Amino acid sequence: MEENKETKEVPEKANAKSKGNGLLVFLVLVAIVLGGVGTTFSLINFFKTDTPITFLGSGTDGNSANFVEGSIASVAEKVSASVVSIVTSTKQKTIFGNYESGAAGTGVIVSADGYILTNKHVIDGANKINVILDDGTTYENVKLVTTDPLNDIAFLKIDGVDNLPVATLGDSKTINVGQQVIAIGNALGQYQNTVTAGIISGTGRAITASDGNGSASETLYGMIQTDAAINSGNSGGPLVNAAGEVIGINTATSTTAENMGFAIPISSVKGMLAQLIEGGSAKRAFLGVYTDENYTVQVGANSPAAKAGVKDGDTIVAINGVKVGRSGSASNIIGEYKPGDTVQLTVIRDGNEIAINVTLGGYDK
Repeated sequence: MEENKETKEVPEKANAKSKGNGLLVFLVLVAIVLGGVGTTFSLINFFKTDTPITFLGSGTDGNSANFVEGSIASVAEKVSASVVSIVTSTKQKTIFGNYESGAAGTGVIVSADGYILTNKHVIDGANKINVILDDGTTYENVKLVTTDPLNDIAFLKIDGVDNLPVATLGDSKTINVGQQVIAIGNALGQYQNTVTAGIISGTGRAITASDGNGSASETLYGMIQTDAAINSGNSGGPLVNAAGEVIGINTATSTTAENMGFAIPISSVKGMLAQLIEGGSAKRAFLGVYTDENYTVQVGANSPAAKAGVKDGDTIVAINGVKVGRSGSASNIIGEYKPGDTVQLTVIRDGNEIAINVTLGGYDK
């Protein structure tokens, strides 16, 4: 389904500032470049499978769990088996000739037959992707399958495997500020599966992230803020709750503040993951609206939202009963669904609450 350019889903478009403090925070995406001179920060055809993604079990919510004595070690040991180090090679051209530079990041195994979730900037521009498992097993020339056009998310595939350890994906919509978490990743590109601990410091954050040189930047919405240390090389690694469930993908850290890292909510990637597992291809579901910091919408022409009767000036307060803002941005909540799914929007129009059913479109890159 072709998407009008004006309908690209950009949640909380006007909210380039984090809510609550009104401060624009400069951050870097945290893959690390290994080659070249010195060390700098880097921005940096799927196959059908019958192996299911391990999602959180129905009726359970690990976000209510807390770590007790010794449990951080046991949770870290369990989850680390499904955390991989990613090493990439990128061809560079300069006035002095061609050379290859390397970069490192982290990923999470999401199916036993080799599907891996990571950040898009970890593998951006790479001509070769190698994956190293927790036990040291190395897979070369791993395939980049697809990327999320609206988020810093990429999906990789290791061929010829069927018994990899799989991470359990939790529910990022029910996380709580103050909740205990751990982060796992390939710190500095050389300390594989480093574990750090902290809490969730905030939810629904909008950030502008850049590489260390400031040559590229990206605005990300609905992010999870944590004080668990997220170091260079941690990009694409999991943010994990006390029940051992992945609730976020670590993505960025502040260059101007201590103990301030950010992760993409895991719920926002589930729709694409489910499609890939079921059929080998995926499109990002979208409504086709822009939302400001008050969740008031501007509706794209010919978008799914417009066709369903959503109007400019409506305020989206919930999607299928899930509150927008508290549980994530509108775009992140929609990320749980597939193109063709119908969701019910709860909107405020002229002071009245109304329900509108919208059949989601599929975003074409």
